[in-house]
Amino acid sequence: MVLAAGLGLRMRPITETLPKPLVRVGGKPLLDWGLDALAAAGVERAVVNVHHLAGQVVDHLSPRRSPAIVISDETPRLLDSAGGIVKALPHLGGQPFFVVNADTFWIDAGDPGLVSLAAHWDTARMDILLMLVDLASTTGHNGKTDFQVDGDGRLSRAAGAADGLVYAGAAIIHPRVFVDAHPEPHSLNRYFDDTIASGRLFGHRMTGRWITVGTPDAIPLAEAAVEAAMAGAP
Repeated sequence: MVLAAGLGLRMRPITETLPKPLVRVGGKPLLDWGLDALAAAGVERAVVNVHHLAGQVVDHLSPRRSPAIVISDETPRLLDSAGGIVKALPHLGGQPFFVVNADTFWIDAGDPGLVSLAAHWDTARMDILLMLVDLASTTGHNGKTDFQVDGDGRLSRAAGAADGLVYAGAAIIHPRVFVDAHPEPHSLNRYFDDTIASGRLFGHRMTGRWITVGTPDAIPLAEAAVEAAMAGAP
């Protein structure tokens, strides 16, 4: 599942005419960074939700074959991160699936990213597994941390603590967490908190550089980070 339906309000004026997932960094749209990562992990089909300037996203994705694309149309009503997933559940099936944000990506030739995340998945212990990153390895982030990890990999809220980690915009989620949920606007944070309470929210720390592009000012920072990563700089 690729979450690509947001309005991109902080990216204005660019997003007045271009949907945020199609903003280009490192020579390709943000959306393609996530889809390429899914393809590299062996994903054969991806659901992409659309809302703002949806036609442009649909047109961009129409030639894509790896992964094959299923569009989840939210043009009548934006459903937020969790609501969009619930709406798309009929396309996602009954097994754990990746969720990837369309405005963040990561670079590290030494870490297979989603492959590594999947290798750490344990259905018996987990309902959600988040990809996390050290604050020092982020570009474009606001400086706040999201989660702390205990010795078993279980997560709790960091509330910005200096020793916390940042959610890297990628996760594996078992669809059982959405039992009785409705396709109404609501956030994934509700499910993060529920699985913290049940002891079934886990994290896996990625290596390399994680890049988020939230404002126009973040684009040159992202470009520089991509250039440095591709050149092999630390």
